[in-house]
Order: sequence, then C-alpha cells, then structure tokens
Amino acid sequence: MNELFLPVSREDMEARGWYYYDFLLITGDAYVDHPSFGTPVIGRLLESEGFRVALLAQPDWHDAEAVRAMGRPRYGCMLSAGNLDSMVAHYTAAKRRRSEDFYSPGKQAGLRPDRAVIVYANRVREAFPGLPLVIGGLEASLRRFAHYDYWEDKVRASELVDAGADLLVYGMGERASLEIARRLKAGEKPETMTDIRGTAVCRPTADCAFESVTVPSLQEVRSDKAAYAEATRIEYEEHDPIRGRAILQQHDRRWLIVNPPAMPLNTRELDRVAALPFTREVHPMYESMGGVPAIEEVRFSVIHNRGCFGGCNFCSLAFHQGRMITSRSHESVIKEVEGFTHHPLFKGYVHDVGGPTANFRHPSCQKQLKVGMCAHRACLTPTPCPNLDADHRDYLALLRKLRQIPGVKKVFVRSGIRFDYMLCDKSGDFFAELVRHHISGQLKVAPEHCIDNVLGYMGKPPIEVYERFMDKYARLNHQYGKQQYVVPYLMSSHPGSTLRDAVKLAEYLKAHGVRPEQVQDFYPTPGTLSTCMYYTGIDPRTGQKVYAARDYHEKELQRALLQWTRPEKRALVLEALKKAGREDLIGYGKHCLVRPDGPARKAPPQGKGGAPAKKKPRG
Repeated sequence: MNELFLPVSREDMEARGWYYYDFLLITGDAYVDHPSFGTPVIGRLLESEGFRVALLAQPDWHDAEAVRAMGRPRYGCMLSAGNLDSMVAHYTAAKRRRSEDFYSPGKQAGLRPDRAVIVYANRVREAFPGLPLVIGGLEASLRRFAHYDYWEDKVRASELVDAGADLLVYGMGERASLEIARRLKAGEKPETMTDIRGTAVCRPTADCAFESVTVPSLQEVRSDKAAYAEATRIEYEEHDPIRGRAILQQHDRRWLIVNPPAMPLNTRELDRVAALPFTREVHPMYESMGGVPAIEEVRFSVIHNRGCFGGCNFCSLAFHQGRMITSRSHESVIKEVEGFTHHPLFKGYVHDVGGPTANFRHPSCQKQLKVGMCAHRACLTPTPCPNLDADHRDYLALLRKLRQIPGVKKVFVRSGIRFDYMLCDKSGDFFAELVRHHISGQLKVAPEHCIDNVLGYMGKPPIEVYERFMDKYARLNHQYGKQQYVVPYLMSSHPGSTLRDAVKLAEYLKAHGVRPEQVQDFYPTPGTLSTCMYYTGIDPRTGQKVYAARDYHEKELQRALLQWTRPEKRALVLEALKKAGREDLIGYGKHCLVRPDGPARKAPPQGKGGAPAKKKPRG
C-alpha cells in the first residue's frame, strides 16, 4: 500500500482504516498520478471535497470480479476509457492493430478493451446492479451524440445509450463531476439530475431544463448523410458555455438531451486543480512491468492553459475542451516548476510549458466573455478576425520568470504553436525569444498541406502565411547565430485533397528541400468536422459537396507521394503519378520525383559461396 496514491485495492483501503468508500473510478489507462491524466484529476478533486475515492486502472474486463474486488461504493461509479478513445489507442488510421500502448505498463497493448466505456459499463452493471453510473473522458465526450464510427464504417448511437449509463459528462469534467457527487451524497437519484451543464442524459420525453434545439434523430442521420451534416453543424454551433443551447436528439423511443457546456474553470479554479496532491509519478505496482512510458513526456512539463480557438477541423479539442481559453496564474506555474528542481531525475530542463496550443494564454477577444464565441466565424481562418487579440506579453513574461528559477537550465516550448497567431503579434518579441531560448533544436509546426483549397477544409491558414513564418524564422535564427530547424506536420488524404493535390504537395516539399520522415494519414476520429466531411462528402459548415478519399488504396497512394524518396514507396509513387496524369514527374530532371522503371540490372557473375566473382587482372 502507498498512502501517497489513491487506493487501488481492498488492502489499500483497509490499511487506511476504510471499511466503506464513496466512489469507484475506473480508467482504461494505467494509474499515473499526474494532472495530465483525467481520471486521477477527478479522483483528487473528489478527495479534496472529503469523498473517499478508489481507483481501478485497466481492470480485467472479461467478467465482473475485478470490479467487485473493492466492494460496492456508497454513491456511485465514474468511468472513462482513459486519455484516448480506446479505438484510436488500439488501431492506426489504416485500421491495423497497434503493437504498443504508451498509456499501459511496459507499453503492453491490449490491456483495455475496444469501446472501453461500453465494456466497463456492462461489467459495473453486472457487479453492482442499480449503482449510479457516470461515464466521461475523451471517448464519451466525443461520442455523446449519434456519431460516425470509422472502424465499423457506420453511424452508432450516443455512447450514453450504448453504455446504459445514468449520465454522461463531456468536456473537462470537474464542475459536472463535483455537482453529481454532491447530489448523490445528498440522496438525489440520478434520473432527476437533468439540469447539470456539461452532461447528457437519456429520457422518455424531450423535457429539458434549458433552452434547446432539436437535431435530426439517430434514424435520420443513419439514413441521410445530409441530415448527419446538418446535425454536426448545429452541434458545433451550440458548443459554447455562454450562448449555447441544449441539444435534443431522438434515439428510437427515447430522447438524448445534451445540456449546454459547463463554464471553463477560471484561473483560481485551475490553480486549485494544479495544487491537488498529485505524486506526479507512476504507481509503484507497475515497477516490475517496466513503468508507464506516458509519464516521460509530461513529468517535467507544465499545462498552463485550456481550450483552443485554433479551429482545426480534424482536431477534437474544440469539441471537447471548447474554444474559450483559460489559464493558470504565474504563481501556480512557477510553484510547479520549482517543485521539479527537487526531483532526483530533474536535469534542469523543463520539457514544455504548453497545452492544447502553447501560445494561447487569454481569450481571443474580449467580446466573447459576454456573448460567447462566434457561431459562424473562426478566430484565425481563413483570415484573422479583426477583433483578434494576438498579445503574447503575458506568456512571454511567464517564460522569462521560469528561466530565472534556480536549478532551471532551459525552458522549452514543445506543444503546438499557432504560427499564424504568432505573426499577428506586431511586436515580434515572443517570436524572437522563442527562437533564442525555447526551442530544443527543432520547432514543430503544422502547415499540414500547401493547397489553399485543402487548407480551407482543414481550417488552416493559406500556405503563404506559413511561408512568411518560415522566412522570419530563418532570419531570426541567422540573427541569433542559431542552427535550428522546423519539423512540419503534414497530413495526407484529408477531405478536399485529391490525388492531384497530393502530387502538388510532393512537388512543393521537393522544391523546398523537405523530406518528411513521418506523415499523418487523415484519421476520422469521432465527432470532428473533418470526420463528418469524410463520411458524408458534405462540408457541414456550408452544405456544399467535398471530395473525400475513402478508398484505402487511394489513401495509401496519397501518403506515399509525401514520402516519395523512400524506396519501399516507389511502386506506389509511380502508380499515383500515372493515375494523376503527372508522368512528367517520372524521369531524370531536377523536378522529377522518381526515375522511370527500367530493365532489371544483370546480376554479376557469382564466385564460390555466392560472393561476386573477382575480375581477372589485365595484361
């Protein structure tokens, strides 16, 4: 038993003198007691309110015995698939089974089930009939409505319905989870908890505690792709804590009621969460199993903000955390980094001071604090909003303070940087100091593509903006005598990208001397705008048709074009160029991507043992 961690067994509870407990928390991740892991955050928060909490990490899901092991909790069970959707954790974009899971001990794959929320919920119902059951985390959050499931290639019902849970908590769940816990303690039944922001319930009628709007039903979105696109549009437009309405969606004879989002935690509340007594370590029970690799990226990193107004259509952040930015105080972040300096493994390097997007530290404009985020206008694309406040002074001041902490050698920024937002800051001070002090040899940025039409579907700025950024980055590196590089994130086969567009991207990369080692093939994860485009062939923002590469082989061709220099991709690149009518790029010219197929070279004569025969000397 380790008293610094939440109890993970009956023995842990008895060692504390507990003969009852209040809430069982179940997670599909290994237990890492760190604020980057959602389930421990909820556990620590409930603990701080006086609740007795036990945590069951990656239980055996084949029967209910693992769930029964700690006994029946007094008030309820809260469960999550973990930090990732369990299907994303298990499968690549090509639907191949992953061999490793960085959120599991020893990177061992298969320690959580597919569709973990549903499976765990079934085991809880078997173990504790009638126990209030709350589901949450990223998987439940992004699957709260009827949604397209890439792995089954069909529209599935809300995960709340499939799991048979009492409530679903979506988004960053601290407010909703605490309110549910308090009301359960007071003796309230979950079926009456229909008025909690940031939650969804399923009821026989459409009675709702908030102003509401109805979207096409489960049956409609399954049979009509235009209806699916319309539902997606409304779901995104209403996802705002200030002006958003509840959303009703009929599921057979019952009604899914998704209440408006909870307000984001403010600075004081975020500071409180960060100050909870996390050990910031992997539970000792995993030592003999090789530890949990996910801790390595976050042990000496700081999350200073929440939310993202970047608006990338393929990203789930906006639909989970929301677009409104909130951030921790300087004092809170400084205290956390000062704690690093006392850790025996700390070498003086703060790996990251970031979050969903590192250089967002305040709301994108002041107007949204009163009226919410704009329903029909993105902050940065296709061009920056005139009301955008691109001021980096507070973030820069924070980084300067962190650099001065005794024992800190370097403070790096490794989370995503929005280069278009950075260019909107007229002072340029942050850009200069980023180059001088905060890059660990390589800066990771995400241009994603070079074709403006495709970038528009992605929710990314035109390529000209990236080129301006690169020019300034090169000038600043030269000015400060640095040799630092950019690692560009690129994506193949995003909706809107044709095979010819992929060829143009390959040409662009070759012309700029970029040879990407890693390329992300578009992954249709639940709940995103881009996934809607992929499934329906419709841009939900406009209702217009959009091309989507759904054939696996075409996706393979697009991806190969972005890695045209790799020998194992040669046959695919040749095929792609011929299909795209771009055989002018097959040849020996400087502009060509690959050389043409030629006759096989004649094998040299073999000597003894298979070695090449030696040439006879002349004369």
